[in-house]
Amino acid sequence: MDIGVISVRYARALLKASIDAGVEENVYSDMQILAQNYITLPELRTAIDNPMLSKELKEQLLIAATGNSPCNITRSFLSLVLKEARESILQFMANSYVTLYRKQKNIISAKLITAANVTKSVEDRMRHLVESKTNGTVQFETAINPELIGGFILEYDTYRMDASLKTKLNTILAQLSN
Repeated sequence: MDIGVISVRYARALLKASIDAGVEENVYSDMQILAQNYITLPELRTAIDNPMLSKELKEQLLIAATGNSPCNITRSFLSLVLKEARESILQFMANSYVTLYRKQKNIISAKLITAANVTKSVEDRMRHLVESKTNGTVQFETAINPELIGGFILEYDTYRMDASLKTKLNTILAQLSN
């Protein structure tokens, strides 16, 4: 069976259980932390995939990877995943849950990349711009990349608005070299 199909099935079951228990936001937070830890700590995957580690030790490690205080539904879910020997695709399950939750709650993830710090009012204007285009709640993230020289890059859903000085200069250079 396909890894994607399995992970989405587990994520759907987790979402349904968390909604029934009224803790879907808590599980969402747990799954975001777990997914992020899989990205930032490659050793986590190595440890979880290690057949020499006991299920109990893996469970303790996964609880720590969800922020040390996951809700009961998350704990039960981690136990089930380990019991069914599906821990090798847990990262996909966590990402699938985050995606399903955002879709159900109409949450859009947006990122504003600028060359320097921006004021809170500029950030708010960009957030409102994305909210007006998507009719959803926006989870807004900002990042600084001095290589942009000036301007900004705004990413949300499948859209990318690149109004950076670096891109404009590269476009001019490309036209001049033709």
